[in-house]
Amino acid sequence: MTYPIQFVSLGPGDPELITLKGLKALRDADCIFCPETLNRNGEVRSRAADILSGVGIIDESVIRRFRLGMSKQRAEAFTAYERVYEQALSLHLEGHKVCIVAEGDAGFYSSIHYVYDKLKAQGIPVLHIPGIPAFIAAGACAGLHVASGEQQLTVLPGTTTAEELGRLLGQENAVVIMKLSQCTDEVHRFIRLHPEHTYHYFENVGTPDEVYLNDSNQIASIRFPYFSLLIIGKSTISHA
Repeated sequence: MTYPIQFVSLGPGDPELITLKGLKALRDADCIFCPETLNRNGEVRSRAADILSGVGIIDESVIRRFRLGMSKQRAEAFTAYERVYEQALSLHLEGHKVCIVAEGDAGFYSSIHYVYDKLKAQGIPVLHIPGIPAFIAAGACAGLHVASGEQQLTVLPGTTTAEELGRLLGQENAVVIMKLSQCTDEVHRFIRLHPEHTYHYFENVGTPDEVYLNDSNQIASIRFPYFSLLIIGKSTISHA
């Protein structure tokens, strides 16, 4: 029997936010490809592995870790993804049940799509199991109505500028900025220029290191780490 290669979304950090469908796929898998990174202190970290451990998946004979660089230069990451593609394809052709995990949702600002797209182009059956994006979990954490009524919501990567934010927020809309560490200076500048907006800042959502701030002066003074995001709006973004 041929099984599809399943791309399982883990959610932002809390193991209890994995869907039942995702959990079932992980428990049935013969092999789970799991990303890890090397931080600036030389420590190997894997939030994905922490989530797997949190749902009782700890068998290292099943989990295959692959190293991803944190640099904006993506050549090293694509080399790692190419190895994942080759190994996952080989295991699939041998009849194994293969899962590849991603934090958040595997189809939402996730570079693992490189492997998904390449497998699909080769006619290999693939399945995307959705998960909860970090900004949805963040809104729940703070008790926010991220978007209400007919309000429009724009989700941006960390390539935004203060000018773009001003344009998008000019009509009572709301904006989410992902990959916030890539645009720290522009966000700080926008906050100082526009104190009339509401700012909800989050780090490490769904983990023991979770941080939530809504003081704009404080947000405008800190350097944003990799796992951070910001929800900006006017008074229409309110607490539930």
